[in-house]
Amino acid sequence: MTPGEAPSKPVERLFPFVLRARILIVGRDLLRHRKSKLHFVLITHDVSENSRAEILADFLHYPIVQRYTQEDLEKFFQIRGAKVIGFEKSGLAQSIYAELKPYRINQPFKPPVKPPAEADPAASPIPRREKIRRATALAEQSSKPKNDRLHDGLSSDPASPDATRP
Repeated sequence: MTPGEAPSKPVERLFPFVLRARILIVGRDLLRHRKSKLHFVLITHDVSENSRAEILADFLHYPIVQRYTQEDLEKFFQIRGAKVIGFEKSGLAQSIYAELKPYRINQPFKPPVKPPAEADPAASPIPRREKIRRATALAEQSSKPKNDRLHDGLSSDPASPDATRP
């Protein structure tokens, strides 16, 4: 360790504050119901492979960290038998996650992007010049008096025999 470096402190020093702040979510069912408040998920090393795969699928959009054992969680948080816990969004959860980030087991979710060749031309936005041209043409057309609209095939006299109706 160099003189300018601060001694590294274990993340466990923050766990008592988690209980006091009430940001701990225990159990898979409760985690599923509180996804909108969830910051990240912590699973233990002794969770089964099937449960691990299920958690990875259910919480695809959230960071998942794998660290500690069931006994460690019991010691840190006074919870029995929990292998999956979550932390609600908060500054404390951000600090804990920052220190546990090296233990993350899933990658951030990125939605698939369409290649430009497959893009739908009908869905493309209208260029600004075209919008201005259309607006100008519409304004000019609506500002003309009704008698000047003879070029549209309508005469000014509705009783005229050559008048056509759309």
